Amino acid sequence: MKVIIAAAGTAGHINPGIAIANKIKEEDNNSEIIFLGTTRGLENDLVPKAGYKLKTIDAYGLSREISINNVKKILKTIKGIKEAKKIVKEFKPDIVIGAGGYICGAATLAANKYKIPVILHESNAFPGKAVKMLAKRVDTILISFKDAEKTIKNAKNIVYTGTPVKIRKRDFRINEKIKIIRDIGLTETKPIVLVFGGSQGAQKINEAMVGILTSKLNKNYQIIWATGPKQYDLIKTELSKKAMEIENIENARIVPYIYNMEEIMNISNVIVARSGAMTIAEISNLGKPSILIPLPNVSQDHQLYNAKVLENIGAAKIILNDSLTKENLNNEINSIALDNNKMKEMERNALKEASYDVEDKIYKEIKKLVI
Repeated sequence: MKVIIAAAGTAGHINPGIAIANKIKEEDNNSEIIFLGTTRGLENDLVPKAGYKLKTIDAYGLSREISINNVKKILKTIKGIKEAKKIVKEFKPDIVIGAGGYICGAATLAANKYKIPVILHESNAFPGKAVKMLAKRVDTILISFKDAEKTIKNAKNIVYTGTPVKIRKRDFRINEKIKIIRDIGLTETKPIVLVFGGSQGAQKINEAMVGILTSKLNKNYQIIWATGPKQYDLIKTELSKKAMEIENIENARIVPYIYNMEEIMNISNVIVARSGAMTIAEISNLGKPSILIPLPNVSQDHQLYNAKVLENIGAAKIILNDSLTKENLNNEINSIALDNNKMKEMERNALKEASYDVEDKIYKEIKKLVI
């Protein structure tokens, strides 16, 4: 099987694409897979590290704004579509799979020209403009949230599969769990709250966390907090102004990045995070209560829609970014972490949104189109 996977921009687009590629390789070791991306996104780092070849073109989102900059982007995108057609013609794939980003438009149009089947995978609860515009042009749209189907019109085929994620639910034995907790410098005597804002951190969440720690509000719970590598030193400086050493704060462990995230998510009681599609999928699969702070000003507010999926079933609380303070975050943490019955109920509710055997479901749809 020869496959082109189009994925660009963020890890939320690229990692599902890599997971799909890995599944294809697992099922068909002789398959040939290349990725199509841009020169600007994380695909330039993540795709080669995963062992796949990346070809790049120009592709941009198009707006109605009349400006020199927008005209330049349109011209570059038109050129990118031509380049995509050339790549498709030369590689002769059996199928083209779009995993997210503006690149999917060029990839779909190129595949259409040569009558090659196309699958799009939509990770978010509220599909982006590209998916809606391309719905008529693709053979199958795979969705991660059942709610997404309501907003996609004129699609030939929509299949609910979920989003492929690396993190899995683990049932540690008591002694294993205690060892993980003690290894990170915490104890098993108080609830553990995991806080992260994505690989680069989230400034607003970090500001609220600094406020909680400097005001010593976390007396009844513990924190494991990944600040993001770029913000760690800034936070260290802020804490030092209050005569607090970042490596020695009561009930808290602060790190730039968490490398054993699967272990830490599994042993945590409550998760505080943004609400990207992959984070929502991971929280659901693990059955974790969460406090979600959607990233504002992203395409069509998709993080807010993602968060509402869990809030609507009683699995999460939402605090809007502009409303986030140390006080309301601390109040929400206490209301969940210190109420065992509420925690258990939110855990059960989160599992209702869990999706299983995602890669198998996706591969099954791919095989239907590749004869």
